[in-house]
Amino acid sequence: MRVIAKKTLRDFWKKHTDCEQQLKSWYREAEKSKWNNINELKTEYPSASILKENRIVFNIKGNDYRLIVKFNFGYNICWIRFIGTHSEYDKINANEI
Repeated sequence: MRVIAKKTLRDFWKKHTDCEQQLKSWYREAEKSKWNNINELKTEYPSASILKENRIVFNIKGNDYRLIVKFNFGYNICWIRFIGTHSEYDKINANEI
């Protein structure tokens, strides 16, 4: 899976160093993945929340942070749409970001 864009994650973990290892781990796993659909992704990430239009919310560092990723399984691409604290997440519309 091609992840766009790692820079978004990198910029975030520079500000929030306590989640750097978790974000790096998520990135490596996503990059190596061969997910063909949401069901395959949920097998590896059962706590991930499914939103509309192939958006998935991942809990990072014990749910201290939220990561929203939009997937195109047909092209093996995913886009980082949002990374933030739980309180920042509560202020956005996760289905539209």
